Amino acid sequence: MALIVQKYGGTSVANPDRIKNVAKRVAKFQAQGHQVVVVVSAMSGETNKLIALAKEVQATPDPRELDAIMSTGEQVTSGLLALALMDIGCKARSYNGGQVKVLTDSTHTKARILSIDEANMRRDLDAGHVVVVAGFQGVDENGNITTLGRGGSDTSGVALAAALKADECQIYTDVDGVYTTDPRVVPEAKKLDTITFEEMLEMASLGSKVLQIRSVEFAGKYKVKLRVLSSFQDEGEGTLITVEEDKNMEQPIISGIAFNRDEAKLTMLGVPDTPGIAYQILGSIADANIDVDMIIQNVGHDGTTDFSFTVNRGDYAKAQGILEGVKAKLGAREITGDNKICKVSAVGVGMRSHPGVASKMFKALADEGINIQMISTSEIKISVVLDEKYLELAVRVLHRTFGLDQ
Repeated sequence: MALIVQKYGGTSVANPDRIKNVAKRVAKFQAQGHQVVVVVSAMSGETNKLIALAKEVQATPDPRELDAIMSTGEQVTSGLLALALMDIGCKARSYNGGQVKVLTDSTHTKARILSIDEANMRRDLDAGHVVVVAGFQGVDENGNITTLGRGGSDTSGVALAAALKADECQIYTDVDGVYTTDPRVVPEAKKLDTITFEEMLEMASLGSKVLQIRSVEFAGKYKVKLRVLSSFQDEGEGTLITVEEDKNMEQPIISGIAFNRDEAKLTMLGVPDTPGIAYQILGSIADANIDVDMIIQNVGHDGTTDFSFTVNRGDYAKAQGILEGVKAKLGAREITGDNKICKVSAVGVGMRSHPGVASKMFKALADEGINIQMISTSEIKISVVLDEKYLELAVRVLHRTFGLDQ
C-alpha cells in the first residue's frame, strides 16, 4: 500500500464529465489499497474569467481581494470532485488551502509556502477517505487567503507530497510525459521514460511548459518522486523525474531542446567602462522587480563598453523606460532594443562528460544560416538567443543534430 498524491490540471477537470473520469481513476487507485490525496486546479479557463471579472470592477485589482476571488476556482473543482467520488461509492472530503492548513507568506498573487499541517489529511486518510485539496492557494499568518502564482497547483501537489512523505507525486496533465521537445514543433519528438531533476529544472526554466519551475525546485529539495502522466490515457508510465541519473545506462548527451518565445533584448551603447557600471544599470532594473536572464558586456574600447541583457517580453517597455533614466545619469550614447528574439537551449547531464557539444550546436545553426546573438552556458545547458523567425527551424535542426529523433 502506498500513499500517492495526484494533481490534476485545468484541462483534466474542465467539465463535469472530465471530473467524473478523474473520480473513476482515483477510485481505481484506492481500490488497489492505496491512500490517495488529490490536488485540483480550477476548471480550464476559470481563473482567467475570475481575473477578467475583477478587472471589470477595478482596473488594477487590489492583490488581497484578487486572491480571494481567484482562489474560488479551485474550491469549486475540489467540491465537485468530492461529490463525484461519493457518487461512485468512495468516501471523500474536500479542503481549501486554509482548512489543510497550507501556511504561506503574505505576498499576494505569488505567495510562497512556509509549512503544511497534515494532521487533518492523515486523520481522513486513516478513516478511508480520499482527500481532495484545492491547489494554488493557502493562508498567511493573519488568515488572509493567498495564491501561489500561475501553475501553483503543481507546487501545492509537490508540497503536500513532501509534507505527507508520499511515495510518489503524480502530475496529471494533457500530455503523457516529458518530451525531448515540443511535439507541436517537432512531430518526431520522443517521450522520455526518466529525466533528472537538474534537467527538468533547466527545461522548465527555459520554456518547457509541462511543469511549473517552483514545483520542480520543491520536489528536488525534498526528494519527492515526481511522475508526469496524461489524464486522458489509462495506459503508460509517463515520465519519472529522478534525483539520480541511471548509472547503469549510457546517458544520452542531450536530453531535450527547450525554447522560449517571450524574450526581449536591451543594449546600452557607449557606457563608461568603470567599476560598478553593471550594478548601476541592473540595480534599477532589479528594483522594478524585473528578472534579467542573459547578460553580455563587451570588451572596453576607448574607455567605453556596450552592455546587453535579456528580459521577459512583457517587461520590455518598462525596462526600456528605466534605462532611458539611467542613460542620462551614466552619459551613455544610446539604447537599442529588440523584442522579436527567442531563446533555444540544449539540456543534458551528459554534457558534463562529453566535450564538443557547444561547437556541434553552433555548427548546426551556422549550416542553416542562423545567426547567434547571445550565448549562455551552465554545466548542463547551452542557450542561444536568435531572431524569433528562426525558432522552429533551430529547434528542429538541433533535435536532429543530437539524435533525439532516434
